[in-house]
Amino acid sequence: MEPWNLTLRSDFILVGILDNSGSPELLCAIFTALYMLALTSNGLLLLVITMDSHLHVPMYFLLGQLSLMDLLFTSVVTPKAVIDYLLRDNTITFESCALQMFLALTLGGAEDLLLAFMAYDRYVAICHPLNYMIFMRPSICWLMVATSWILASLMALGYTTYTMQYPFCKSRKIRHLLCEIPPLLKLACADISTYELMVYVMGVTFLIPPLAAILASYSLILFTVLHMPSNESRKKALVTCSSHLTVVGMFYGAATFMYVLPNSFHSPRQDNIISVFYTIVTPALNPLIYSLRNKEFTGALIRVLGRYILPENRII
Repeated sequence: MEPWNLTLRSDFILVGILDNSGSPELLCAIFTALYMLALTSNGLLLLVITMDSHLHVPMYFLLGQLSLMDLLFTSVVTPKAVIDYLLRDNTITFESCALQMFLALTLGGAEDLLLAFMAYDRYVAICHPLNYMIFMRPSICWLMVATSWILASLMALGYTTYTMQYPFCKSRKIRHLLCEIPPLLKLACADISTYELMVYVMGVTFLIPPLAAILASYSLILFTVLHMPSNESRKKALVTCSSHLTVVGMFYGAATFMYVLPNSFHSPRQDNIISVFYTIVTPALNPLIYSLRNKEFTGALIRVLGRYILPENRII
């Protein structure tokens, strides 16, 4: 195939799960509902963490950053997918595709690193409670957040720039929900075997060490929890950690499938389903997982609502 000329007016066609579904209208409604849920729940979580002074502690500071990442991540993908379906126009310009890839890689990479830092936070809180405010002082928390954003941005910039410099063949259809490296490389005319290996190394480098750190942290936490004398302390520690582990399992399961498993395990349909899971479903569920069983957050929510909403109702 002759490469098609990529000018400023060139575009791709995103052929996502809505285009290959037997019930696209139902899926579109579900995506819209999940997006609204993600906006509401993550926005409320950020509002409560910001407004209630009882939650101005390292754990909730990191949780607020996770909510911000989820909110931005789903906003990069979901509105365009829904609007494209409603307008029956799946085109995306070359520049918009590059921007979407950069933002998705940045937010996904930052969340990957942040989850490891959150596991460390729980390890220090449970295994070294007396030194918690020393090991997790504000400067350390900000360093964790800055490290997550900066490393992820640099990784995303490098891989986006390198991916988009390839010549692409006449077929412009990206059989995926969003512009991501694996499905886009299938359109490249050049030899991509070396670069595919680089993408695999990137996936392993960015996913496996943080996951290993998380597993090590929770192994030490479990050992400590089992030796706690109080049943109440054990229950509280396990509830907090189970929420984090649920989020970790959802995120790393999907990310490992996309960037670590060999190409022989991939198909456009499977990749589309996985992409829906980590760009639409997970951002909507994460705040619910963290807050529903968290009495501390529930109490803060009641205080914020009582302070800013109930007084107005009384006046009315």
